[in-house]
Amino acid sequence: MLERLNLAMEHIEGRLDRSIEAAELARIAMTSEYHFRRMFSALAGMPLSEYVRRRRLTVAGAEVLARERTLLEIAVRYGYTSGEAFARAFRAVHGVGPGEARRTGAALCSQPRMSFRLIIEGSSTMRYRIVRKQRFNVIGRKARVRQIHEGENPAIAAHVASIGRETLQRIASLSDQEPAGIVSVIRYLSDSREEGSELDYWHAVVSGADAPGELDVLTVEAGTWAVFENTGPYPQALQHMWRDVATQWFPSNPYENRPGPEILRIGPAQDGVLAELWIPVSRAAH
Repeated sequence: MLERLNLAMEHIEGRLDRSIEAAELARIAMTSEYHFRRMFSALAGMPLSEYVRRRRLTVAGAEVLARERTLLEIAVRYGYTSGEAFARAFRAVHGVGPGEARRTGAALCSQPRMSFRLIIEGSSTMRYRIVRKQRFNVIGRKARVRQIHEGENPAIAAHVASIGRETLQRIASLSDQEPAGIVSVIRYLSDSREEGSELDYWHAVVSGADAPGELDVLTVEAGTWAVFENTGPYPQALQHMWRDVATQWFPSNPYENRPGPEILRIGPAQDGVLAELWIPVSRAAH
């Protein structure tokens, strides 16, 4: 998997002055576009589109200082429809406009080329199982919030606190399959999962029942799920588990993300919480 990802990175480098399609990168990596975008974001720490933008403006910066092309020629070469649009993007990355950079020889910022490699630590074994589930409903209360990568999400905490005790008991009574009890369900609205992007959050149960009219419902089609467990302080136990799933488990196993919500069940543990994470997956096509 990592070898194929690195071939995709080479493809990016060869087309910085042309169109770069995520579908083509996914084909080179021998995976789906959905999985490729999520894997890239987890491994690189930034969305694919942001990496491509930074690389283009890095090489464009070198051309600005080289003085071999006009600024408009450079702008058009790297996909900008006007000198003004290029100047805005250039300043956002380099902290200085292209004209000033050329006049003064200003120091510019550089986004290095990325490549991926596997570091074998052998310090832990990931516990997981593969589960096939039939069609089910997520029933509870939904809120649209913004993604936060580290620490507790205050918008989610406020949403959960706003649910009355009677409503929570009514939701809990509808649980009739695993993961049992009240769970957190997240449906990402952006494949890249960048900080600040919007997502839908349910405080809910997994159920085969029909939803009462006053509750929110999400119908999830039948499919395969990878189920992971981790213990530790909250929310670090969850955030570290997702990081390890993305950077260690997926590159080492013949599965890939498929569209669908992620489900989290939290229970008490001696050193914090027991987190059980359900991720929708499919067998990778090789």
